Amino acid sequence: MSEDKPQGSKGGLEGVTVAQSGIATIDGTKGELRYRGYSIEELARESSFAEVACLLWNGELPTKDQLTECERGLAAHRSLMPEAKFLAQGLATRAGPMDALRTMTSALSTGDSEEATNAARALRLTAGLPTIVAAYARARANEPVLDPREDLGHAANLLYMLRGSEPTTEEARVLDVCLILHAEHGFNASTFSGRVTASTLSDIYSAVTAAIATLKGPLHGGANTAVMNMLLEIDDESNIAPYLEDKLANKQRIMGFGHRVYKVIDPRATVLKALCERVAKLNGDPKWFHLSVKVEEEMNRRKGLYPNVDFYSAATYHYLGIPADLFTPIFAISRIVGWTAHILEQYENNRLIRPRSEYVGPGPRPYVPIQER
Repeated sequence: MSEDKPQGSKGGLEGVTVAQSGIATIDGTKGELRYRGYSIEELARESSFAEVACLLWNGELPTKDQLTECERGLAAHRSLMPEAKFLAQGLATRAGPMDALRTMTSALSTGDSEEATNAARALRLTAGLPTIVAAYARARANEPVLDPREDLGHAANLLYMLRGSEPTTEEARVLDVCLILHAEHGFNASTFSGRVTASTLSDIYSAVTAAIATLKGPLHGGANTAVMNMLLEIDDESNIAPYLEDKLANKQRIMGFGHRVYKVIDPRATVLKALCERVAKLNGDPKWFHLSVKVEEEMNRRKGLYPNVDFYSAATYHYLGIPADLFTPIFAISRIVGWTAHILEQYENNRLIRPRSEYVGPGPRPYVPIQER
């Protein structure tokens, strides 16, 4: 075998270890996900998004004083420069949500201090992304863009800026847990993209922008938007069987089921199912939760497939009043802490990521003058 030929590699780098990381572990056979050794179920039950951000960035759960400092830092860096607000309003009429988020994230670098540490930049990015998404959404709806509030928690402030009214404590907690569940997931496509960019020693804003651009691709992001559109189209339990029969007969994928890594149910989906039921009760409208459960049961019966993280997050976000096309930007608002944790880890022990490919083109051949072709 030629030394240039990769040994044991699969398409899309599936199964290929490309680096070492101390951030997250995934056991697809057992259905386990851990952040820095802590199970996702325990973090969802006991922790907060701000605390998980500290854990992912620093490797350990913060002390009470450290968490307070982090929460204050997030609150203090939420506001956008006037130029950024103007940009958000301009993009609202001519760009999709992910295009706007990608552009404005890149623009955040213009207000950066050369003396700032990358850790401080990670916090600034995490604080700023919710304001970007909310400003875009409000401008698009011809509603006044709201300034962030420092007295609200991270999730509560996001819902306030999006909806124009302060959420209940229960609503804020549901979204906070959703952000925890989406915060990190190993070397997925967007995280790897960010690390590749960081490995060139490009700046953290460029690396995060690359990650957002990768997330925009429909094979990575957007599945929960597709799930919600599916639920709206089905609308009633009596339509589930014919809908699925038609899609499966035409070999169309049912979004929200199956996973590249998990061979059993995605542990995040289990937590999200309970969250979805909880917020459905808060709304006094069980329709979308019950419809989701019936679709899950039917897909398991027909195909033996389990829901992934995208399936129950769809109805959960819908109950919280978040428009379906903002689901992927909300993912970015969460995953920013995982992205930046990986980028910081890449900087700490950097080596340019430069894989090789297996050449499958023509063998050696002579050049033919154009007159003879």
